[in-house]
Amino acid sequence: MLNNNSTDLGEDNSIALREQALKYLRQWKWFLLSVFFFLFLAKLYLRYSIPEYKSQTTLLIKRADSGGVSSELSAFEDLGLFSGPKKDIDDEMEVLKSRSLIEKTIKEGEFNISYVLEGRIKSSESYQENPIHIDFKEKTKKFFEKDTTLSVKILTNKKFELFNGNNNHVGNFNFGQVIPSKELGHFVVDINHENAKDVNSKIIIRLESLKNATNKFKGKLSVAAITKFTNVLEISFTDPVKEKSEDFLDKLVVIYNNDAIVDKNLISEKTAQFINDRLGIITGELDGVEKDVEKYKNRNSITDLPTEAELYLKNSSESKKEVVALGTQIRVVDIMIDFMRKNSNDDIIPANIVPEDNNSSALIAEYNNLVIERNRVLKSSTSENPVVVRVTDKLSSLKASISESLNKLRSSLVIKNNAVTNQSNMVGGRISQIPRQEREFRGIFRQQQIKEELYLYLFKKREETAITLAATAPISKVVDYAYSSDEPISPKRSLIFLVCLILGLLIPFSIIYLLDLLDTKVKNRHDIEKHLSVPFIGDVPHSDDNNEIIQSSSRTSSAEAIRIVRTNLEFILNNVEKDKAKTIFLTSTLPKEGKTFIAINLAATIAISGKKVLLIGMDIRNPKLDEYVKLPSKGLTNFLSTKDASIHDFIVKQKNYENFDIIPAGVIPPNPAELLMSKKVETMFEQLKLEYDYIVVDTAPVSLVTDTLLISKNADTFVYVVRANYLDKAFLRTPEGLYKENKLPNMCVLLNDTDTTNGYGYGYGQEVVKKPWYKKIFSFTLFG
Repeated sequence: MLNNNSTDLGEDNSIALREQALKYLRQWKWFLLSVFFFLFLAKLYLRYSIPEYKSQTTLLIKRADSGGVSSELSAFEDLGLFSGPKKDIDDEMEVLKSRSLIEKTIKEGEFNISYVLEGRIKSSESYQENPIHIDFKEKTKKFFEKDTTLSVKILTNKKFELFNGNNNHVGNFNFGQVIPSKELGHFVVDINHENAKDVNSKIIIRLESLKNATNKFKGKLSVAAITKFTNVLEISFTDPVKEKSEDFLDKLVVIYNNDAIVDKNLISEKTAQFINDRLGIITGELDGVEKDVEKYKNRNSITDLPTEAELYLKNSSESKKEVVALGTQIRVVDIMIDFMRKNSNDDIIPANIVPEDNNSSALIAEYNNLVIERNRVLKSSTSENPVVVRVTDKLSSLKASISESLNKLRSSLVIKNNAVTNQSNMVGGRISQIPRQEREFRGIFRQQQIKEELYLYLFKKREETAITLAATAPISKVVDYAYSSDEPISPKRSLIFLVCLILGLLIPFSIIYLLDLLDTKVKNRHDIEKHLSVPFIGDVPHSDDNNEIIQSSSRTSSAEAIRIVRTNLEFILNNVEKDKAKTIFLTSTLPKEGKTFIAINLAATIAISGKKVLLIGMDIRNPKLDEYVKLPSKGLTNFLSTKDASIHDFIVKQKNYENFDIIPAGVIPPNPAELLMSKKVETMFEQLKLEYDYIVVDTAPVSLVTDTLLISKNADTFVYVVRANYLDKAFLRTPEGLYKENKLPNMCVLLNDTDTTNGYGYGYGQEVVKKPWYKKIFSFTLFG
């Protein structure tokens, strides 16, 4: 169960929270005006901003194991042209975003040329519905080096007027006429009669430099993988013209595939060139050997082998076949070793030339794929690129491994050939009885067989390489051709309106918050009760006529508030002796807080109720009573400074009031503190308390002089006046200190000049004046 203190604390927090909310709700007109203003700005911005549309295409990057032509040609896998490392999806993304590919696309599609239709407020680019088209027949080097602007004004269906970038007149020309230009080359301007509807319309032709166009297009191009586990890429491009974006993306993909096909054919072309060169050499050697055979047979009259040698040759035939095969393999290996010594890291090594040796063939295939991969990366980067350096190092290592593998293969073949040769020699010893002619003929015939087998081997590989060239497939497949969104991605209408709506609410909120944060003035009763422990007697709202004294017929909110203050004072003064006047002193912290206004109106209100009231002006340094009523120049100070004077000689009866008397402050003395310390002051109060029901005293501000403290003992209660929106909260320490030190007897606080439009004060008894709507809009303030 909560105690009373916690309940009061909760109520105070609730009230403070409610007041904070009301502080902003009272300024709803500013919020409404701000929202309308920012929504208007949003509408204006959307009206004249150029929308950006997003176009995108989807591309599948093929892998070696993803089917297609590679899998269909699996019968030719021994070529090694369809094997090797898989495509790295990140590398392909970088290639698609490379400057070289974008430059090539811009050149081929002429995307650096734009046609702009000039409007009154904003100009817009025309793409497919161009009224004219410019065709550059001969482009100079400067064509792609700098930005150029041309303007064409259509005069008739046959003629136009041409202006340069400085809007200087170049001349009048006919459509279709060749126009020479030193910087741009010869060009022709054609008219599209379907789109050229407005005669005298002006079209601006902007020729952007290749460097600037590439930078702009590269910034608008985005390549990303759809997911981490697929080879599908999404290529997107943003531009105000949707059709231009779509054409650019489609052209980019076509050029990308064409470049990839050229790179893939490079190995096959190099291999085919090597085979053709070797075939030419082997063909010459084979012709020479066959002529030697022909000469030998003619010289020795040999037509057929002796029948008796068949038995011995049958036993040694297998050995001779193996000798021939090993000789062929050694010859091929020697050719490859010689090639490896001569070629550089940039050359392709002929594939599938080495005899059956999985290690050497696999290394050669890997080497060739790395050469192609490095060359592709070099198109979009430099040789200092870490990827290029890493691949180059790996190429050097692979080349050394290939050479080592070929040397090992040759050594093993030589050893094997020696062994087979020895075996053949043993058999040859058995057939030593064969005629010399037959033995010599077999030596020549063996050379003929080696050359012939090598010739057939190379011829077969040439045909396989030709098949590979004819069957080269693109590196990628278009899944979705370029398409664009119907709604612009920039500016987003809903987001712009939402941001402007938030700004329309946030800016007045921030201004009110900052003004409230920087405003340290006392505002309302909550500020009084938060900083003071002094009893609160009430608040008096702002009065339009500060010099008007309350009459019995007054029904203003200020009059009603002072009547309530009079009632509350009765509870504070209920302990005063009945036979003596109730003495009410009014003071404040600073001048101009309205204590004189409260004093004279409080006295008038009490007098209206039928009580006999005396108002004394004891702020003798800065008297203000004469600003409200007409008073003589003599008064209290004259009484105190004269020995034989009577106080009754200085009492002035107020007109239109039956029981309302006033003692003016009098002439401002040179020694006010000494006068107030006089015993005559105490004697005067003792005398007057017996003659009046109420005595209201207007005293000096306590923070400036000590006058009020000198006479405070004569008061039954002190009404401490605090003016709203005037007194700084830091000055509330003064009344709090006076209250705690009990320097002002029976002290209470009154808040003056509160703002009724902000909900402070009483708000009733006030005459309602109807205002026109345009005055109502500006009849409020941002200050609480």
